[in-house]
Amino acid sequence: MQGSLLPDDAGNHSPRHHDNLAPRLAVVITVLVLVGYFAVAVTYVVDGNRSGRTIDAAMLGLALLPMTMLLCLQMLHSFPGLAPRLSGARRRTLALQAVLTFAPFAVFKHAWLGMPGFLAGSSLLVLAPALAWPAFAAILLCTDVLLFQVGFGWGQVAYTSVSTALTGLVVFGLSRLSGLVAEVSRSRAELARLAVAQERLRFSRDVHDLLGYSLSTITLKCELVHRLVPRQNSRAQQELSEILQTSRQALADVRAVASGYRKMSLSAESATARSMLAAAGISATSEIDCGPLPELVDTVLASVLREGLTNVLRHSKADHCAIEARRSGRQVWLTLVNDGVGRPSTILRTDSTDGGSGIGNLRVRVENLGGRLRAGVRSDGWFELRAELDVSVDAPPRSGRERGSKDSKDKDSKEEYGPGPTVTA
Repeated sequence: MQGSLLPDDAGNHSPRHHDNLAPRLAVVITVLVLVGYFAVAVTYVVDGNRSGRTIDAAMLGLALLPMTMLLCLQMLHSFPGLAPRLSGARRRTLALQAVLTFAPFAVFKHAWLGMPGFLAGSSLLVLAPALAWPAFAAILLCTDVLLFQVGFGWGQVAYTSVSTALTGLVVFGLSRLSGLVAEVSRSRAELARLAVAQERLRFSRDVHDLLGYSLSTITLKCELVHRLVPRQNSRAQQELSEILQTSRQALADVRAVASGYRKMSLSAESATARSMLAAAGISATSEIDCGPLPELVDTVLASVLREGLTNVLRHSKADHCAIEARRSGRQVWLTLVNDGVGRPSTILRTDSTDGGSGIGNLRVRVENLGGRLRAGVRSDGWFELRAELDVSVDAPPRSGRERGSKDSKDKDSKEEYGPGPTVTA
């Protein structure tokens, strides 16, 4: 049996009390059964050492010493966690148990017939399977030979053989069961810890991918309002309206992330991107010609477009930007290119010089769908972000109606973020 007596070392923290109840209960039951079997063996010694109507106290005391040692050895074999330092000497303790099992037959004869079953069970626990079962059979055979020597007949020997085999199997089964229960408890604790860690990673990615774009938009709009208020009050009002719209969208994104639901539309994000780039004074072209897409693919491509646009505004000073989405058979690809390589942005200023994790997060999302994400400078000096996906991803296709204008976005902003697929690493 592998593992310790009590599975308190599961994960980095001890399991809660109710999680630890099953392993403790399994250990208690196993201990009670072992002690009960040894108590039955004591009755054999008592019945086999009567002198008239009195019990030979000397013989009983002589028997209790090796029986106590056998009980301790059996506990060590059933629960290796009791003495981890002896784990490397289990074969020697098994040999000692064999000596204490068979040697007293010379004195106690048939009164000692309750002991070989424990040795049979220990052999299954300690030895490798290739040796355990032959040793189990050899112990039964030796027990039969000794019983014939003390005068047992065939019927008594057969009965005792079955009893010894059952005792060994019960000892082995309960000991292994208690170990398996402990292992299951530790595995559950580890799975729970991994699930929490995975959900935290998913949450952080969603916050970055969903809120990064909206918050960047709010920042840009605020800077534009700051510049335009003294000169163009009407334009300032328009920008303030868009700030309000974006803040509402950011709130919807927060709710979507918190509940684990994220439906996004590539065509709707493309329309928003054109408006955003125009407000920033960047010449933009957009060609979205991929038809209705499965929700999962549509959401991931929209996330790629959001992150790419955020990087354009944050890390470069682009004059021209092009968005293109095409579909050929089962393949769909999205490209976002700009000419702002090597020119730091004056639109959005990053708070630190550390690189973000957006492209890495998107690469994980795309690769989880069997696609590819590439980002780098092309031979013509433009920076290109390209995502390629298979539209045969197992997800229902979106309806033909997509948000394609700012007015429809205002109307559907709350409906867009409903129950949808969640992409996790």
